[in-house]
Amino acid sequence: MEGGVPEADMSAFRECLSLSWKNPYVLRLAFSAGIGGLLFGYDTGVISGALLYIRDDFKAVDRKTWLQEAIVSTAIAGAIIGASVGGWINDRFGRKKGIVLADALFFIGSVIMAASPGPAILILGRVFVGIGVGMASMASPLYISEASPTRVRGALVSLNSFLITGGQFLSYLINLAFTKTPGTWRWMLGVAALPALIQIVLMLTLPESPRWLYRKGKEEEAIRILKRIYAANEVDAEIQALKESVDMEIKEAEASEKVNIVKLLRTTAVRRGLYAGMGLLIFQQFVGINTVMYYSPTIVQLAGFASNRTALLLSLITSGLNAFGSILSIYFIDKAGRRRLALISLTGVVFSLAILTVAFRESEIHSPMVSAIESSHFNGTCPDYKTAVNPGEWSCMTCLKASPSCGFCAADDKLLPGACLISNDSTKKSCGDDHRAWYTRGCPSKYGWAALIGLALYIIFFSPGMGTVPWVVNSEIYPLRYRGVCGGIASTTVWISNLIVSESFLSLTEAIGTAWTFMLFGIVAIAAIFFVIIFVPETKGVPMEEVEKMLEQRGVQFRFWQKRDSGSDEKH
Repeated sequence: MEGGVPEADMSAFRECLSLSWKNPYVLRLAFSAGIGGLLFGYDTGVISGALLYIRDDFKAVDRKTWLQEAIVSTAIAGAIIGASVGGWINDRFGRKKGIVLADALFFIGSVIMAASPGPAILILGRVFVGIGVGMASMASPLYISEASPTRVRGALVSLNSFLITGGQFLSYLINLAFTKTPGTWRWMLGVAALPALIQIVLMLTLPESPRWLYRKGKEEEAIRILKRIYAANEVDAEIQALKESVDMEIKEAEASEKVNIVKLLRTTAVRRGLYAGMGLLIFQQFVGINTVMYYSPTIVQLAGFASNRTALLLSLITSGLNAFGSILSIYFIDKAGRRRLALISLTGVVFSLAILTVAFRESEIHSPMVSAIESSHFNGTCPDYKTAVNPGEWSCMTCLKASPSCGFCAADDKLLPGACLISNDSTKKSCGDDHRAWYTRGCPSKYGWAALIGLALYIIFFSPGMGTVPWVVNSEIYPLRYRGVCGGIASTTVWISNLIVSESFLSLTEAIGTAWTFMLFGIVAIAAIFFVIIFVPETKGVPMEEVEKMLEQRGVQFRFWQKRDSGSDEKH
């Protein structure tokens, strides 16, 4: 699609609503393809809750942080593979077949995960699901954009983004629904096979993208589909526009065969576009958003809420705020502008991460003490505690950090001294039978609600700004000739960054503590503010053909305190 992903505004959404009775066929196309976004969001959210119960069933996962990270991040590694081959599959076999193949892989992965007898098979299933997610993340919005009327294209493509956040919200509802069901996590992961199967059935009843058909020489079939999408008085103009666009695309593709990385970096406009576009996507990941989405219930437990069900319930609020933020972004992206919205968002993210840092640090410093008397009431005191030189100085946090095999059984008043016990089913049951809370992730804390407020504020600030702006800027900032190549580079960048962050989060919390991990994200967010000020131009209201000229004329703004002008004094 030329010009990247069109923007959506409120008038486009009103137009979409009118389509529900004027031409429901268009909405059927968009919603059927948008299920791919729903699956994407569902997988992102469901693993965060399922992980709590996987740890209960597989003790190796509970005691080995790298296994937990592997279960989460192998899907992302699979998504990198899916995204890298997805473009070729979409071009070679069509958008429709690309979506169906993605669904098939997702279905197979969901079944494997639900039936997995151990961590190794579970990880294999995550790889299959990840490949499906990576392919769907490209095929679904592409199909929607190419099978939508021009005037509502942006709104319908944004529908896919909304379904991603909606899928995350749905995953937490599903997680809560199965908390009391035997085989809890198997149901959570396996139920995703159902919407994948539904989308396969729906897509088999729908046509291929008219743009792809026209590009492959199937003009009559493409025109027949366009007549169902557009009003009668618009069809001829759209057919002509499609012909001209495809002809231009073919010429650009022939020229792009000669493009290489060296040539890209030697082209001033492209180089500066990549600085801004890739940089925004890297910072989007490294301020920690996907640690919040993948590990939200775990973070809630680190804040002092021991119950799996409570952690899932509180995480549902976080997911709901994320979905709400994606709606707000549609309104604010053109009102505030990309650059200003990113800066407001990052400033709020820094403030939120500061709250999280202070809340978790205070929780660590003021965690309840370990009582020798309380510990002696149970069979199975933590071995490290029994052999400690200074057991009188032990706190809940000391107990949990001493060994993965130890847990803390809180007193009736959770802030009073409790027991440090060996972590197994027997001691956990004994603690529960005494009507006490059992902690293996975080400790009881009077600052837990402050951490939840910080988490909520983080999502409120992040979602409407840094959740959307990097994607919009990347759809606008590259010259037409290089847009496909640069878009592929940007997509690969975001998945690799996502993999690094999700693979390292739990290890960081163990190595330096939860508080310092969030402080590290906060430092990255501060660096991101300066990056946006210096490297990212404002593309709001700038025609596509003018973006290249703007990038060639305007260099980086190292003296960011001075007003940026449109002069050509900087050429490098």
